Amino acid sequence: MSTQGSEKRIILEMGTGNDLYGQDYTKAARRAVQDALHHSSITLFSKLGIDHKEMRVEVTIAVQEPEKVDCDLVASDLPRGLASVRAVHGGLNVQDSNSEAFHVVATAAVEAWLPDLSRSYKLSSRSKA
Repeated sequence: MSTQGSEKRIILEMGTGNDLYGQDYTKAARRAVQDALHHSSITLFSKLGIDHKEMRVEVTIAVQEPEKVDCDLVASDLPRGLASVRAVHGGLNVQDSNSEAFHVVATAAVEAWLPDLSRSYKLSSRSKA
């Protein structure tokens, strides 16, 4: 949740990712973020003349062992904005019935925030024909 002053959340995307054989929480987390990003297309930057650097991106990764996620590596995958990543308990470990191994399933929530520009725009009245 954003605690920044006058910002508005413009995007909330979710994604899932997995690592079926390596039991790698970071790999599953990175795949979850990529899944979320593939659902988004932000055209407002070019339409409104906003610099991508003004966007703050918060990523929450849910896995069974959050301390095993390299949050800096996950953040490096984000193509735009000032990113922060945190890992929390969640996701799934699915036991392989034929071995001691398990499959890691991660979920990601990607939120993008921009400064509140609502005062920069004014509604115009249109005359009726």
